Amino acid sequence: MVIGLLEIEIYLPYAHSLKEKRKTLNKIKDKIQKRYNVALAEIDFLDKWQRSRIGFVTLNNNKNLIISIFNKILSDIDLAIEGEVTFHQIHFW
Repeated sequence: MVIGLLEIEIYLPYAHSLKEKRKTLNKIKDKIQKRYNVALAEIDFLDKWQRSRIGFVTLNNNKNLIISIFNKILSDIDLAIEGEVTFHQIHFW
């Protein structure tokens, strides 16, 4: 069994309050959770208006499948946000 963790950091230049940031992040979270079998949570920059770090976790027997899912998630987020992914990293256990 392989556990995969994808960490991404997002910069949201058009968010002018925590409420706007959370509204944007909730749209992303809902879309990703419906499409992929992953658990996710905001793990850093909780009180910053324009930055967020989100962690996505999934498990599978096939490491390549996890990598494929994470790459699709990154692509979906790039298309869905009015901002940019400034950092991403994948960990395995």
